[in-house]
Parts: sequence; C-alpha cells; structure tokens
Amino acid sequence: MVTGTVRFRVKKASGLFVKFLPAASKMPALVNYRGDDDYHTGGSLFSKDSTRLLSIYGSPSKRQRIRDSYSLLLEEEQKPSIEVLPDEILYEIFRRVPSGQARSALACVSNRWLMVMSNVRNSEIVHEPANDVEMVQENDGFLTRCLEGKKATDCRLQSVAVGTSAHGGLGKLSVRGSNKVTKLGFTAIARGCPSLKVLSLWNVPSVGDESLIEISKECHLLEKLDISHCPSISNKGVSAIAQNCPKLSSLTLESCKNIGNEGLQAIARGCPNLQSIAIKDCPNVGDQGVATLLSSLSSVLKKVKLQALNITNFSLAVIGHYGKSITNLALIGLQTAGQKGFWAMGNSKGLQSLTSLTVISCYGVTDLSLDAIGKGCGFLKQMLIKKCCFVSDKGLISFTEAAESLECLHLEECNGISQQGILGALKSKLKSLTVVKCMGVKDFGQETRDTTECGSLRSLTIRDCMGFGNTNLAIFGKFCSQLQNLELSGLCGITDSGLFPVLENCQAGLVKVNLSNCLNLTNKVVVDLASIHGGTLKVLNLEGCRRITDDSLASVADYCLLLNDLDVSKCCITDNGLSYLSEGVQLDLQILSVSGCSKISNKSAPFLKKLGSTLVGLNIQQCNLISSSLVDSLVENLWRCDILY
Repeated sequence: MVTGTVRFRVKKASGLFVKFLPAASKMPALVNYRGDDDYHTGGSLFSKDSTRLLSIYGSPSKRQRIRDSYSLLLEEEQKPSIEVLPDEILYEIFRRVPSGQARSALACVSNRWLMVMSNVRNSEIVHEPANDVEMVQENDGFLTRCLEGKKATDCRLQSVAVGTSAHGGLGKLSVRGSNKVTKLGFTAIARGCPSLKVLSLWNVPSVGDESLIEISKECHLLEKLDISHCPSISNKGVSAIAQNCPKLSSLTLESCKNIGNEGLQAIARGCPNLQSIAIKDCPNVGDQGVATLLSSLSSVLKKVKLQALNITNFSLAVIGHYGKSITNLALIGLQTAGQKGFWAMGNSKGLQSLTSLTVISCYGVTDLSLDAIGKGCGFLKQMLIKKCCFVSDKGLISFTEAAESLECLHLEECNGISQQGILGALKSKLKSLTVVKCMGVKDFGQETRDTTECGSLRSLTIRDCMGFGNTNLAIFGKFCSQLQNLELSGLCGITDSGLFPVLENCQAGLVKVNLSNCLNLTNKVVVDLASIHGGTLKVLNLEGCRRITDDSLASVADYCLLLNDLDVSKCCITDNGLSYLSEGVQLDLQILSVSGCSKISNKSAPFLKKLGSTLVGLNIQQCNLISSSLVDSLVENLWRCDILY
C-alpha cells in the first residue's frame, strides 16, 4: 500500500485546478508506473543516480523497457490522469467542491465534466462549516435567466444550473422558441436549482411530460408556471406539478392541445394556494375541468381568464355561484356560451369581490345579461366590453345605473351603441370613459337639451370613431367640466371651433392631452390650449397633426411651464420651432419627439443641445436632414438622454 499524496493536474479554461486525494485509493492507474514492478511515488525519472541509469542502458533489453516506460509516462502527462476515472468517481469528487466559483470553473473544462456537475443536486454538495452562510445565500433564488431560439439548448440549461448556484440561486427561468431542449436540460435545472419559483415555457415542442416531472421532483417551491404552445406536454406533466408543488399560485395554459379536464382536476386537488388561472385555446378543456377548478378553489382563486374554450352556460353559472373570491375576471371568445350563461353568472350574485370584468367577442352578452351582471356585481369598478354586437344603448344605460361602484368603462367596437347610450352612461359616477371604434357614435343633427353635468369624470378618450364630430364634442364639453385627461385621437371630424368649448369648460385644468391624427386641427387650438391650461399641462401629443407649425411651439414655450412630455412627430415643425422651444426659460422638458419632421436639419444642433440639459428621451427618427455626424455629437454630449435615430 502506497502512502503519501497523489496530485491530479486538471486543465481548465482559466488556469490550473489542483486537487489532492489520498494515494491509498487502490487506483494503480493513477500513479506513475515504471515498468519494473516498483511504484514510483514522486519526483522525476532523471533524478535517479546517473550511474544506475547508465548501467541500465548498458543492456539492450533494459534500454527498450526504459524507452517503452518513458513513452507511457509522456502519454500520461499529455492526457490528464483524472480523465480515466468513471463518472461515478468524478461525481463524488465534484460534490465535495464547496465553492460555487470552483464548481463553475470545473464545468467549463469539458462537456463531460459539465454533464457530471449538472447532475450534482444542490442538497448533495458537501459544505464545510465555514461555508454555511454561503450555502444559505445560494438558495435564495433571486436570479432570472431567459433562453431564446438557438441559445436555448440542453448545454445552456446545464450551465445555468451549475452557474447560478454560485450567485444566489435561480428563481426565474424562461425558455422560448426552441426545439433543442429536452429532459436532459430540465433534469439539470431540477437538481441544481431547487429554489426555482417561476418557470415559463413558450413554443418549445421538444419539451414533454418528462421535463415537468423532473421539475416537480425537486422544485417544490414553484409558485408560477406558464406553458404556451407546448404540444408534447399533457395532463401527466401538469398532474405531476400539482402533486409535488403545493405552493403553486399562478398557472397559465395556452395552445396546449393535450392538456384537458384531467389536468385541471389535478390542479384543483393538489394546489390549494392557486390564486390566478389563465387558460387559452386548449380544445380539451371543457365544463368539467373549469367547474371542478372553480368549485374546489372558490376561497382562494382571485384572477380568472378563460379564452377560446369549448365551455357552455354551465361553466358561467359555476363562476357566478362559486367565484366569491374572484377580483379580476376575463371572458374572451367564448362562442359556445349564450345569453343564459351570462345572465346566470350575474344573477347568481356570487361575484361579490369582483372589481374588474373584461368581456370580448362573446355573443352571449346582450342587454339582458349585461343588466344582470350590473345588478349582481355590487363592487365592480372596471368594465371592458369589446366586440359584443348585441349590446345596445338600453343595455349600457341599465348596466351603468345598476353598477353603482363603476368607475372605469371601456367600450370598443360595440357598434350597437350610439351617442345616446354614451350620454346615458355619463349620468353615473364614472371617473374614466373610453370609446374606441364604435361606429354607432355619430353626431346628431342638433345638440341635445339634456346636459346634466358629469362632475365625477376625470378622463375621456374618444379614439377612431369616424362619425364623431363637433356636435358630439360640444355636448361632452358641457357634460364634463372636471376633466384632467383628454384624448381625442384619429377624429377627422373635429375642428378648432369644436374643441374650444371643451377647453374653455374644463375647470380642473387639463394635465394630459392627446390630439394625435386629428388632421383638421391648427395652431389656433394649441394656442388656446396653452393659454388656458398651460399652468397644469404636463403631457401633450400632437403626432400626425399636419397643420401644426412652429407657432404652436412658440405658444408652448411661453405658457406651458410644467410640460415634460411633448410629441410633435409628423408635424410641420422646422428648426425655428425648436429654437422657440429652447428659449422657454422655465420649460423643464424631459421627453421630446420630432420623428418624421422632414424640415428639421443640422441647424437645430444648438437648440437640441440646449434642450438636452433636461431631456432624458429624444426621438429624431426619419429626420432625414439631420446628418449622422450631428447624431454622433448628440449621443456624445447628451449622455443622460436616450436618443432614437
């Protein structure tokens, strides 16, 4: 038996890692063998007595043996001796390396070493007493890693598993758009990252149930799981997560054709802390799975989103009856659910915690069902209705009257609603009203006499309603005297004279104004806006208003003392306009966009640099008269400012 120490010299990318092991490990291949049945325990072959060597060389047979032995020694020097060890022995060696930095260095040596290192569980690493604090820190799990496309491979996942343990532990992992990740990579993540709390998988067809099973075995702290476009994952993988990850609080399933009712039932049994569920375009999910989930988790489930599912009125009735803890509910594209289902959901009066409801492309939303929802959801504050063609003025007015807590109403592509319904809704206590692409909202022949003031409304948005013109605008001006945020976007039918009554009647002072793509507005409306509301205005968007010129910027510089965000993209602004703007002594502008202003040139350089003393964002895209040298100068001098060019 040989005593002493055997030294392994291991080549790696950044230096030399030296590991000492007892020489009495019964591994004769790990020590130098002379060829004369004697163990050589150290030193050089040429440090022996020269006389003895010469005498050995005297015999031809001895010389041949020495040459063979010397050749073997050279070969052993060229190939690190530790490579002859089986993976099992390397595993035992590597798990006794407590330093995270050293483990990362070992993983860089070769693919084989990376494979062995990635199979070492975090719990199996032998820590010295002095490293107890380091061990605790490594399990915090606050690091985030995102692998996309070609970068998402098993090798990368193995590297993440080894490397993150040395820097706080992996908490969030996202893998997107790859078909090169398999069970091998996720096994490494599972064993090396028990602190994983968030896992997101998007468009990874090569990931199957085996990967989720491996994650479920080790990552018991998992709280959020997102699975999207993963056809190889089925109920089996979801069930494994449900069985072993009781802390799961958020689950998203999208376009997973092999996940159905069985998986949702497993989640209902095994995840008592689930607070958020989103299911989209999963054809095998039906009433049975949704009903089980809602009824079993009625006391904890707060956010529910169901989109493009084959569920019927039964599921909606279950939501209405058992959804006592739901605060946010989104129902999108439910083509097989009818009026009875939405009526039952509201009439059950179980949604007493609901504060936000989104309904999009659901033909079952009618005047009758909308009225029931308003009466049954006493604490509803935010409502979004989009592409619900069977909702008319009558249903909208009855809904806003019944929903006494309603504050924010968003109507989009609801063509059955006209100006009458909008005005009726304003009689409630709304604070924010948004109307987008509602073709039924058109000007009346004359102004209505019913002009009861809506003193609660603070924000009004009318966007891309082609029939909306000055008559409507005048009515809103009389209704809404306390507006602070005003967006009139894409309305070609309004002019300066139509907008002036609104500006004049806003007693609270406008703070944010968006008039983008209102092609018939001119400098006059900007002058009126600046002179009336310059003391409160902070954000002004005039993008696409082609009749706005330098005179508008002169008024802004003179009156708008608090303005910090200005967008005059695609307007008729020249270098002179920027000159006026830069002369605003009290102007504290932070964001400026002049994108597409083709008349701005290099002459604006001193004005842009002067404005740059306060700017943090500047957009000069498609300003073709600005040279690349000026852009380089601006980038160099305005180092605090993010410049788009």
